[in-house]
Amino acid sequence: MTPDKYTIKEFFLDVGDNHQLYVQDWGHKNAKHPVIFLHGGPGSNCKDKHKMNFDPKTQRVIFFDQRGSGKSLPKGELKDNNSQKMVEDIEKIIKELKLPSVVLTGGSWGSCLALLFGIKYPHRVHGMVLNGIFTARKSEISYLDDGGFKVFFPDIWDKYAASAPKEYEHNPSKYHYKNIFGEDQGLSKKSAYAYSEMLEGPLLNLDDRYESESFEEFDPDATKIELHYLKNKCFIPEGYIFENANKLTMPIWLIQGRYDMVCPPITAYELSKLLPNSRLIWSVSGHMISRESWALIKLLQEQAAN
Repeated sequence: MTPDKYTIKEFFLDVGDNHQLYVQDWGHKNAKHPVIFLHGGPGSNCKDKHKMNFDPKTQRVIFFDQRGSGKSLPKGELKDNNSQKMVEDIEKIIKELKLPSVVLTGGSWGSCLALLFGIKYPHRVHGMVLNGIFTARKSEISYLDDGGFKVFFPDIWDKYAASAPKEYEHNPSKYHYKNIFGEDQGLSKKSAYAYSEMLEGPLLNLDDRYESESFEEFDPDATKIELHYLKNKCFIPEGYIFENANKLTMPIWLIQGRYDMVCPPITAYELSKLLPNSRLIWSVSGHMISRESWALIKLLQEQAAN
């Protein structure tokens, strides 16, 4: 993410554990309820295109790259990189910028991190606008690792299965996880690439015209961070968010694509029934939500910040 004329300031925040987060404070400095944008992944980063979903003349948005991601340092670091640390990082950013309360917004892993923060620090959260809901339950993670999507994308699953030796054809993720965190850097990159190709193509975009990134240009760090979390069930107990949903009493809007092949829609539906003050809005889209859905999210973000 690059600074522009609406950037209030950008800086690196030392959050301890040898981690420094890249932060960009952007938009209208005196906005009533600043927004904190939480990117997905884990392992992804904030991008310039994310600014398009906000109005810098009326909103103040804090963007930051999570531990090991994007411009944050050390790049790709897995040590002391877990959900509990991430939650505290958000609190440290809020304290650093002297923000009394914030609106949290994000999708996929970003939605999970927002919910985790809201459970720990409910007094800090004025509201949430979330999409592509993910809560890190075992069923949600195994849906990807075990190919729950293959009834819709059998060819994608077969290609992924073929990237592992025949003895792993029914469980290719086991093979790739082993390699990704092994000592052979060549095998590690090959397995990270195979997993990324399975996830980042048609599953995310619902578009078979997706062009693969070349293996030579592929950076495995983001995938390693993501699978570091997934193999550890995102470092939270099974069903933790569902069991603590009653603590999330602030207004929460959930926007969920009916055809999300990465975060099954049933998660958003089941969670919405437990949240005390939520509204679930269905979108005719996949994991990468449509332009119309982004317009809706922008409207809800503005509403939540008032």
